Amino acid sequence: MLYRSFKDKKLSLLSMGTMRLPTIDGKINEDETAEMIDYALKNGVNYFDTAWGYHSGESERVVGKILNKYPRDSYYIATKFPGYDLNNMGKVEEIFEEQLRKTGMEYFDFYLIHNVCELNIDEYLNPVHGTYEYLLKQKENGRIKHLGFSVHGTTETMNRFLSKYGKSMEFCQIQLNWIDYEFQKANEKIEILSSLNIPVWVMEPLRGGKLAKETGEMKAFSEKHPDFSPVKWSYRFLKSIEGVTTVLSGASSFEQMKDNIKLFSVDDPLTDSEKNDLLGFARNMTGGVPCTACRYCVNDCPMGIDIPVIIEMYNEYTFTGGGFLAPMRLKSIPEEHRPSACISCGKCKELCPQSIDIPKIMEDFTQKIK
Repeated sequence: MLYRSFKDKKLSLLSMGTMRLPTIDGKINEDETAEMIDYALKNGVNYFDTAWGYHSGESERVVGKILNKYPRDSYYIATKFPGYDLNNMGKVEEIFEEQLRKTGMEYFDFYLIHNVCELNIDEYLNPVHGTYEYLLKQKENGRIKHLGFSVHGTTETMNRFLSKYGKSMEFCQIQLNWIDYEFQKANEKIEILSSLNIPVWVMEPLRGGKLAKETGEMKAFSEKHPDFSPVKWSYRFLKSIEGVTTVLSGASSFEQMKDNIKLFSVDDPLTDSEKNDLLGFARNMTGGVPCTACRYCVNDCPMGIDIPVIIEMYNEYTFTGGGFLAPMRLKSIPEEHRPSACISCGKCKELCPQSIDIPKIMEDFTQKIK
C-alpha cells in the first residue's frame, strides 16, 4: 500500500469510502462489509470515511460497529456534519453527539464540514448556528483530531468559506478525476488549496463509477495507449497530482476492494505526456456548448440571467445525464434569474462571438431540469 504523510500520520493513499457499501434486501450487507474492512486493514488501508446520510444513516452505525473490533490505533475514521440539509443547521451538538453514539467512538480522527456549496454557504457562514465554533471546541477537547471540509460548490463558493474559516481547515475533500480536473475546475481548487498549504482528499475518483466503464470513446483512446485501463489510468492520474493525500474509493463489493488495493500498491503516476493526452481526451469527451464566458451577453439580458454560469450548469447536466450538481446549483439561483425566466428576446444570441443559440439552450435546460 502506498502512503502519504499528513502531519504526524501516514495515511493510506487508498481510503475506503462507505457511501456505496454492498447491500442485501435494501440494507447494508454487514457480513460482506466486515469482510471488506478486515481485508482492507490487513492490506494497509487505514482511513475509513463515513457520513451522517450514507445508507439512510446506517453507514456510521455499521462502520463503527465493525471498526470497534480492532485496536483503536490501527485505523482512522472520518465523518461529517450534514449541512447539505439546511434543516440540520443549529443542530451541530445534537448530531455530533449522536454520531459518537452511533459509531461507538470516543473521538473522530477526521471530521468534515460537509458539502460546502451554493445552497448552504450563507448558512455555514452564519454565526447564529454556531457550527464552526462548536466543532472547534470539540477539537480543543480532543473529540476531533483534525478538522476539514468537503466542497461541491464553485471556486468562488470555496473561497468564501476559506476566507472566513480557512485558518482552521487542515484538509479539503474535493471531487477530482481526469474528467473534472478541468470540467469542474478541480485544478483551480487544487491551486487555491496549495497556496494555503491545505492538502487534498479526493472523492469521486471514478465519477460515481462512470469512469470504470470502457465506453466506445475510451476504446478509441486505447488505440494510442494499448495499456489503457479506465480504472487503472484514473488512479494513475490521481497519483500524479501534487497535493493529493488520500483517495476515497467507495467499493461496493469485495472484488472491487481487492482490485483497488492492488492498484494502490504500485507507485505508477502518469507521465507528463500520458497526463496531457488524457486531459485532451477529457476535453473531447465533455465537449458541450462552447461558451468562453466572455460575458458580452450578460449586460443586455433583460431578465438578469447570468448566462455563462447557466451554460456551465447545462454542460454539466448534459454530460452527466442528470446528476445532483447542476440541480443543486440551480436551486441557489432566484427563480427570476433561472433559465425558465428567459423570454427569448434574442439579444444574447446577437452578441455572442461563438454564435450560440442561447435562447434555445435556456429552453432545453428548462425542459431537462423539470
